[in-house]
Amino acid sequence: MKTEGRTALITGASAGIGATFARHLAAEGYDLVLVARRADRLQALAAELSREHGVRCELLSADLADPASPRKVAGYVAQLGLRVDFLVNNAGLSGHSKFVAAPWEQQAGEIQLMVTTLTELIHLLAPAMIERGWGRIVNVSSLAALAPPGESLLYSAIKSYVLVMSQSLDMEFKPHGVHVTALCPGFTWSEFHDVMGTRGTASRLPGFLWQQPQAVVREACAAVMRGKPVCVPGLVNKVVAAFTRPLPLWLQYRLGSALNPFK
Repeated sequence: MKTEGRTALITGASAGIGATFARHLAAEGYDLVLVARRADRLQALAAELSREHGVRCELLSADLADPASPRKVAGYVAQLGLRVDFLVNNAGLSGHSKFVAAPWEQQAGEIQLMVTTLTELIHLLAPAMIERGWGRIVNVSSLAALAPPGESLLYSAIKSYVLVMSQSLDMEFKPHGVHVTALCPGFTWSEFHDVMGTRGTASRLPGFLWQQPQAVVREACAAVMRGKPVCVPGLVNKVVAAFTRPLPLWLQYRLGSALNPFK
């Protein structure tokens, strides 16, 4: 695959799956635009990848829960004279309190970050991909989008939107050479649970449920290159998705209520 002269933009790139995408795509020869809030983490990662792979690494510290952030990101890319060929919408967070107990500002921030910003970035960057006849977009959804719903998990509803929207856009874009893939990972070893305050609960889950982020990213990149609209990485996750999706809605509801590990 020829990647010389191509650029990947990754949101939530400072750690976890986002940083792993950055390392994987740098090794493939993509120049990078890394976006996250933690500038110190981005600087360290950019220095590492430039040194090890000789690629150009630009970084932007931005709060993607800010409604102004999508245009800020697109404007930064234009100012650099770059074009985005590979977009990874990875930035995310999840609350772990009851819906009515959480302040609306927190809920609105989740929706802005993982629904509105994600969608607007595609709206801003996809037209140029379509015009050039080549582009790849990975939107990080979750196995939660394919599993039974969980109590108080706005995260699951958001990730369901990402799953369906990604498939719809893939139908529209694919005839123009642009592939869109919804990545639906299960439990992945990263800082996500530490940041969200759910590490204690997550650590009690059996080890076979967990994947390393490198395996998740490898499978995601292979899927989007092949034009697969949905990627569920890992055998265990594939079994879970295959088992739960055909269940009637009433049974999914009861399973979700009974089995939600973060309840």
